[in-house]
Amino acid sequence: MTQKKSFDFTLMITVLILVIIGIIMVFSSSQYYSFYNKQDSYHFLKKNLLWAIIGIFAMVFTTNFNYKRYKKLAFPAYIFSIVLLVLVLTPLGMNLNGAQRWIKVGPITIMPSEIAKICAIIFVSDTLTRKVKDIDNFFKGIFPYLIIIGLYVLLILKQPNLSTAITIALIIASMLFVAGMRWLHVVMLGASGVGAIIILILQKPYRMKRLVAFLDPFKDPKGDGYQVIQSLFALGSGGLFGVGLGRSIQNKLYIPEPQNDFIFATIGEELGFIGCVTVMLLFLFLIWRGIRIAIHAPDLFSSLMATGITAMIAIQVIINIAVATSSMPVTGIPLPFISFGGNSLAIFMGAIGILLNISKYTENENP
Repeated sequence: MTQKKSFDFTLMITVLILVIIGIIMVFSSSQYYSFYNKQDSYHFLKKNLLWAIIGIFAMVFTTNFNYKRYKKLAFPAYIFSIVLLVLVLTPLGMNLNGAQRWIKVGPITIMPSEIAKICAIIFVSDTLTRKVKDIDNFFKGIFPYLIIIGLYVLLILKQPNLSTAITIALIIASMLFVAGMRWLHVVMLGASGVGAIIILILQKPYRMKRLVAFLDPFKDPKGDGYQVIQSLFALGSGGLFGVGLGRSIQNKLYIPEPQNDFIFATIGEELGFIGCVTVMLLFLFLIWRGIRIAIHAPDLFSSLMATGITAMIAIQVIINIAVATSSMPVTGIPLPFISFGGNSLAIFMGAIGILLNISKYTENENP
């Protein structure tokens, strides 16, 4: 029987270092933009600090909340996430820049798609654990999850938010793979997924423009290629050691909302190549610890939850950095623990708490 022990201390320290880097970089990248738009240079810093504190409380709570209890919460969590995704499409939803992705509750703004990620992970972990014997059968073991993915994707695309829809699909797919999905099904789902993404891109002219801009952003430097060009300028200006904290030029109203999806560009400009590599190594270490916890987890349920959480972090890190470096078309995905975004930060830190709780029960292995 697996004995309870102390949690993965190195994982916690890694996350806290990333959060501290995020607080510093959000302030550094947003102070000029914040003063220009909010008449308060500390607007985003104050909000980010508040959410970081909420995130720490969430992480402490989930670290001490036995992961087995999530089995009872799995179905209610799934229903809760679906209800929120429906409500955001009603008049309760808040429209901003042509997207309806938020629900405002008093002073707090909720982003249902962020909540849906962790709810999906818990629900799929529970159902897969009970139906793992059917994983070889496409119609019994795979098809039900295609319906789950389809419902999430359909509701999130209505916002519209293609990048988050793809992220949730990839998270669930990674969990199915770890549960033992056949390679034939992996290839089938992969091909179908690529085909679906192509169709979705062709359906919306703005998505097609983003794809064209990715291939050659300098063809439309003042339009769809603008963000990518400014990001590349920022990264190129940083050199080896960067220009120094607070000395970025590109986040002075050149990169739109630099504290969000393109914060990695500010890291590159102010902290240079060394800063970028340091951040990427921290994420690699975090992902490795998550994989390690999933491998040595005491049961399938906890292993699948650890897999889903680690996949969620890894997918968003890859997409965000790829966008900032013009390695893929522009899409709105925050960099975990670093980009400004209250819901995202609190949920990611809460998810890390789940990993830490699972690590208390992992099988004995060499550190």
